[in-house]
Amino acid sequence: MTATAALQFRSVTYTGLGAGPRLIVTGAVHGNETAGTQGILRVMRQLDSGALTIAAGSVTFVPVTNPLAYAKGERAGERNLNRNLFPTDSPEDFEDRVANWLCPLLAAHDVLLDLHSFNAPGEPFVMVGPRDNDGPLEPFCHEAEERALARVLGVRRFVDGWLRTYGAGVQRRLSGDSRLQTVLRYGVGTTEYMRTTGGYALTLECGQHDDPQAPRVAWQAIMNTLAHLRLIEAPAPMAIARDRMEALSMMEVHDKMHDDDVFTRPWSSFDRVAAGAEIGRRADGTPVLAPYDAMMLFPDTAARANQEWFYLARTVADF
Repeated sequence: MTATAALQFRSVTYTGLGAGPRLIVTGAVHGNETAGTQGILRVMRQLDSGALTIAAGSVTFVPVTNPLAYAKGERAGERNLNRNLFPTDSPEDFEDRVANWLCPLLAAHDVLLDLHSFNAPGEPFVMVGPRDNDGPLEPFCHEAEERALARVLGVRRFVDGWLRTYGAGVQRRLSGDSRLQTVLRYGVGTTEYMRTTGGYALTLECGQHDDPQAPRVAWQAIMNTLAHLRLIEAPAPMAIARDRMEALSMMEVHDKMHDDDVFTRPWSSFDRVAAGAEIGRRADGTPVLAPYDAMMLFPDTAARANQEWFYLARTVADF
């Protein structure tokens, strides 16, 4: 028996007596991000003991979405599950098999809360989807519901614009290339796929991987979501005040042009970058300067040539 043959997928659903939305909560999409798993298991213990009851609708918990990556204690099993997440008739790797199980499960629900964590120390934040639109890249019609849920998760920092910004970078790289649509699909993960099924979805980054508070952030977000959607009998959670919010929109992605392009300093996500500040240098010594006051997002020192190197975001006032 191969190592992967010993693995299995697990989801647990609790259904109330009353009508209501169908929520799905996922953890360990990346195997080394276990805060969500711990938060999910805590809520499941409450439900199993009778300390908590689903009164209406249903909630499905997936404590470990990628069991191979989880068993390895690494981000991926054989590739990044949270990219190019689509069912396929010809699975080529373990993550393709996860997708064939997970995508129909997502499509059977109305709302997704996907729980993650990140590598460097930092403050929890939530990734939200696009504005309502009928465009070709990511059409959407649940902006109000999605952003209302984001405001009750218990965090104050919000980021939007992922697929739009990623897609613009792909189009710049592959203008006129027949691979364009294939590579655009690579930007689709759990939340993006959920939106293609008519639902809405949030990615909550609960904190640094090993932060002892991150599992509590995950647990509180689940509890707040259950209360907000009225799946449990509990007071509605309070939405964060607008004057306490920090809302950011991803604006552009900068690629590495050469493997020897380097950052000028060690950058972390949400570091402030002043207009004109030097972010890095190209292999030929050309400085890479910030085009405006911005925040750094997802700097990747390990990126290779023609891959995303870093993103820039700007504060927005109209979340």
